[in-house]
Amino acid sequence: MMELHSLRQFLVVARLEHLSRAAEELHIAQPSLSRTIARLESELGAPLFDRGGRLRLNDSGRLFRDHIERALGELDAGRRAVAESTSEGLGAVRLASETFLTLTGPLAAYKQAYPAAEIELHWSPPEDMARRLRAQEVDLCVASQPIHTEGLESVQLFDEAVGVGTPLDHPLAGRTSVTIDELADQPIVTARQGHWLRRLLERLFAARDLTPKVVCQSDEASAIADLISAGLGIGLVPAFARRSITQAPVAWVPVDNPDCRRTVTLYWGADNRSSSAARLMRTAITDWDWSTGEPQARR
Repeated sequence: MMELHSLRQFLVVARLEHLSRAAEELHIAQPSLSRTIARLESELGAPLFDRGGRLRLNDSGRLFRDHIERALGELDAGRRAVAESTSEGLGAVRLASETFLTLTGPLAAYKQAYPAAEIELHWSPPEDMARRLRAQEVDLCVASQPIHTEGLESVQLFDEAVGVGTPLDHPLAGRTSVTIDELADQPIVTARQGHWLRRLLERLFAARDLTPKVVCQSDEASAIADLISAGLGIGLVPAFARRSITQAPVAWVPVDNPDCRRTVTLYWGADNRSSSAARLMRTAITDWDWSTGEPQARR
């Protein structure tokens, strides 16, 4: 009979496709984890992984993973629903995002309006968001790039231009616009691999058959602005960050390319059973006026 802890261990192995890393994350011995996976495969009567060289989740494994994610997600949702029904609180809300700089305004307003609500914030790359929503590990996700998958509902929060930040004394600083070709030989400060800002940079350069000259990587928007201001290079800076980061003196130049934009979207599971705290958080974020940085006025 399959045990819950064995199923949870399988999901970690399925996500990492690496036994030793999964064992390390789970804080168990690798031989014990190998036996758990072998036992599951024996009960199912089918292998879940291809083992030709590197461990790879096969078609049966993906099918099993999807069902187990939904089943365990429903179990956890049931536990939260019971906890919420037997208490006077609003429950908890779990929000995942690539960056929380964008969300500080609505989060502060939400906490002020609902001080009893428990808030959990999780950093997450967009490629993990759909899985985490399906498994009900999180209630809401905010992504700066599209998530293409079934079973999710979404609402676009805002769409904005992404420009080039330069030091104030840089030759490009006084320009009314700049092309991608003009950035080809410039040292660039940007985010790490997988971050939406880095993906946008690489996509724009690849479209021109160019490779960006990355000299520094950071996931902190304020650090990127500080490094640009210090003269280490130039970098893509979204309009929102331009308004929010005021300490670093950085010039902002529009990019002459219609694809140099980001679209920020809120996602949630279509069939997920949300807590009161999660439903109120969803309303707080969707009702936020992103142009003014204030809650939208009620009519």
